[in-house]
Amino acid sequence: MDTNVTNIIVEKVKNSRINQVDFSDLPFGKVHTDHMFVCDYKNGAWETPKIVPYQGITLDPAAKIFHYGQSVFEGMKAYKDEAGDIFLFRPEENQKRLNISSKRISIPELPKEIFMEGLKTLLQIEKDWIPTSVGSSLYIRPFIFASGTGLHASPANEYKFVIVCAPSGPYFSGKLKVLIEEKYSRAANGGVGYAKAGGNYAGQFYPTQLAIEQGYQQVVWTDDNTHEYIEEAGAMNIFVRINDTLLTSPVSDRILDGVTRKSVIDIAKAEGIAIEIRKIRVEEVVNASKNGSLKEMFGAGTAAVISPISGFGHRGEHYELPELEDNFADRIKKRITDIQYNKAEDPFGWRYQVV
Repeated sequence: MDTNVTNIIVEKVKNSRINQVDFSDLPFGKVHTDHMFVCDYKNGAWETPKIVPYQGITLDPAAKIFHYGQSVFEGMKAYKDEAGDIFLFRPEENQKRLNISSKRISIPELPKEIFMEGLKTLLQIEKDWIPTSVGSSLYIRPFIFASGTGLHASPANEYKFVIVCAPSGPYFSGKLKVLIEEKYSRAANGGVGYAKAGGNYAGQFYPTQLAIEQGYQQVVWTDDNTHEYIEEAGAMNIFVRINDTLLTSPVSDRILDGVTRKSVIDIAKAEGIAIEIRKIRVEEVVNASKNGSLKEMFGAGTAAVISPISGFGHRGEHYELPELEDNFADRIKKRITDIQYNKAEDPFGWRYQVV
């Protein structure tokens, strides 16, 4: 059955909550807009989608999401420029990755039309919720989970796709201190590390809490087999600058193919920055810090865009990074955010105008 996305059912709230929100003080992801997009998968097909008032979701205790963790999600942002026009940043990449993640978790793939038309319609309704202060945006969370019931260890037969939005300020403020992890692993070969699955993030929380207790904000994940190679920084892809060369790990079964990561690579090439996509040994980074050739480390992801790292811990030692005025992190972040907020030309074709 083909879903007719031109017939999205819309039920608007009677009274908006927007006047109750302090847009000058927005915590990340805690304030939600008036509406949400919902589409159910039943009887082998995605049904007619709806936009309804933001509300709770009632589930049977035997819903398989509770027992077998079938859930995937995406993270996106909407931006408003000085003229009031609304833009997304590479949304089709998020749509593709949602289906890549879904396939790995045995969730039915979502038609592109439902994702894109639902997203655009929801943003048109919620356009007044998009903040305009520096560093703020409308964070968008599309997600799919198993709503079908049963205690048998098998995929569900019903699923729910939802998009919720949250006007938000910056994800991180300041620079991060990170701890290189050598005991716990984020993902393994042949596993689901490349999928944006909820369980991947749940598994990070405990090791991250241990790092926080040692005075760090995030962990740097290493490979599951030898712990010799740097792979990701918390929930972000990681970049390392040694002398004037930028390094990042290749994507694999274990590493998420980040949209911001792809953008950083393309901008670095456009800026004439030498970049290498290869395995990065922990030993290489430690030695570079000791001999002064390690100039920068930063995480890259949708929520924070670029998160500079001020220092890292490894085997009981702490290594500080230098403070550089002309650094790659700020330079690349400005290029990305100028495109996102429609402040500069977009030679890459990444900016997607909604209204």
